Amino acid sequence: MAAVIRQTGASAGLLYLRPPGDRLLWLALLSGVSRQIAAPWVRAELDASTPVADSMLQRRLVWLDSQEDVARRYPQLGLVVPYDFALAAAPFVGGIAVWGGLALLWPVGNAAMPSSHQREVLSEYCRQTVLLLDQAAAQGHPLLPPAEPRYLPAASKNADPGQATAALDFTERLPQGCCALDLEGRLTFINRAGVELVGADAASLAGRRPWEALPWLSSPASEEGYRAAVISRRPASFTAMRLPGRPLLFELYPDDSGISVHITAVPQRTATTQAAVPDESVGAMGLYHLTHLAAALSKATTVHDVSDVVAHQIVPAFGPQGLVLLTTVEGRLHIIGHCGYSSEFIDRFDGMSLTSHAPTAHVQTTGDPVFFPTFADFQRTYPEAPRYGARNAWAFLPLTASSRTIGSLVLSYDQPRPFRPAERALLTSLAALIAQALDRARLYDAQHTIAHTLQTGLLPLALPHIPGLDAAARYQSASHGVDIGGDFYDLIHAPTAITAAIGDVQGHNTVAAALMGQVRTAVHAHAAAGTSPGVILARINRLLADLDTNLFTSCLVVQLDLASHRARLATAGHPSPLLRHPDGRTEVLSLTPQLLLGIDPDADYHTTDIPLPPGAVLVLYTDGLVEVPGTDIEDTTNALARYLARTQVQNLDQLAQSLVHHAQHSARDHDDIALLLIRPHP
Repeated sequence: MAAVIRQTGASAGLLYLRPPGDRLLWLALLSGVSRQIAAPWVRAELDASTPVADSMLQRRLVWLDSQEDVARRYPQLGLVVPYDFALAAAPFVGGIAVWGGLALLWPVGNAAMPSSHQREVLSEYCRQTVLLLDQAAAQGHPLLPPAEPRYLPAASKNADPGQATAALDFTERLPQGCCALDLEGRLTFINRAGVELVGADAASLAGRRPWEALPWLSSPASEEGYRAAVISRRPASFTAMRLPGRPLLFELYPDDSGISVHITAVPQRTATTQAAVPDESVGAMGLYHLTHLAAALSKATTVHDVSDVVAHQIVPAFGPQGLVLLTTVEGRLHIIGHCGYSSEFIDRFDGMSLTSHAPTAHVQTTGDPVFFPTFADFQRTYPEAPRYGARNAWAFLPLTASSRTIGSLVLSYDQPRPFRPAERALLTSLAALIAQALDRARLYDAQHTIAHTLQTGLLPLALPHIPGLDAAARYQSASHGVDIGGDFYDLIHAPTAITAAIGDVQGHNTVAAALMGQVRTAVHAHAAAGTSPGVILARINRLLADLDTNLFTSCLVVQLDLASHRARLATAGHPSPLLRHPDGRTEVLSLTPQLLLGIDPDADYHTTDIPLPPGAVLVLYTDGLVEVPGTDIEDTTNALARYLARTQVQNLDQLAQSLVHHAQHSARDHDDIALLLIRPHP
């Protein structure tokens, strides 16, 4: 490992091994960057989007030549390490298995690809490593990664003792402060002037990271400057305020053995002009904005949600005056969100063909971002393109997810903008995050449409008209997710009996939905034959035992006798119904607790007989109506009863909607709700 880093001139290396049968890549060896920097990648899924995982999957070298390239192809990596570096990832492909891979980093230079010498060294290294790994596995002792990655320290420089002493004397005579850090960020030396400037003795700082040892140095800019220097191998700088009116400038100069730091006091009036990180870095604030946007996008469910987040956050956080978000449908670009433009101007571009000579079509078809720092640059390439107001700079960014370009993002600025490499990489990462959220949202919208269609197809299209009875029903899907629920309700009008049923099959998937359809059909068949509620539940319970689905079902069956104004009820672990008497008094009916369907095939289900006078309202519901996370369900059921008691009952449809609204107000994230209201006439 040390040899391949030395011979290729790499600044850092990360070696991964895959234990036999494991779905994880383990970081085994690390060199050139600290363990803290590498921490997010100590373990990586084989199917994760990382350069090493991709090199193993594709069995070839993966090469990234710049910060912008990293951000475009691996947005999560570009988000965490937004610095300029080149990277090569090569797999260990053996005769027995693909054992792992190696990632090497270099400071960005002029070469667009590794040199032939670097490729030869890397190829030979992988070949020898594979021979070693294959041989160990064949002998029954595969080489396994350590529990924690082993760190290869930088090669020591064998300086002449006399020169070392002279160098030490030289630094001690300097009026400016200076210190040295190793690549892990720990202090190895500080001169007397540096000790006076930072206000701490050398002994207390030795072996510690300055931003961890000195409270006033613990701002994000301090560690960000170190991270930028050690990864990019370029000078970095930041200022920090030790005391009011005493700002200090820290200038970092890295190489492969460590970092030299120059410390000077700067006048207060110029301290605010010092960059917290090097000019080539996006700065901590840009990362915070990007992280915040990523968190917001992770919560955006629909395409509309994504477009809202993009429009509301990018303009204030990242500085453009205009934004347009487009997606591709059947060979045309459709605008799904915009900000900073008039509707009249935007409408001219909605539905644009991908064959058009326009920058949005270009980035869509090529997948490459395009930046125009000035209006003259833009006009040179697209002389006929319209200009909105006095816009003077543009970024056209492809939205690429799962190797497909699904749309584009247009950012425009009133002032000319140089679009330095760090900003281009930041915007490219931004577009990649939006693309992933948009791709997920489009899939959600499609699945939600299918799920809603299937769900409604399994429920009654309409309740039957029964003389002497009012009825209303509602079904409200969960406030999160697109999976199909197992909640159902039914009202059966047969010559032999009038039966109402409500139930909830365990789970939120197509299996639960299919079983729900079977349970509802069985209830319907037995109820039409005039079977009593307890017997209906016992027969369906045995049916579920025969089906052996391993899914449990709660169910409540009510048989109505309108002539005698009575009802017969049986429950299988279902929430107790509510009964609102004609005078408004409301009670939670106390039914004998019974097992859920599908647990014991020999279980019996008791039938309870209650009066159901004309004008009374019987409320049947699934647990989504009363479940509130962190609250006892008995308390929420009693609260629902109190709400029902004080609610005017004129129209059952309006009452059903009112009860659903009450549930949604009580719990922001509720489960599916099925609700069936029954009221006999005088």
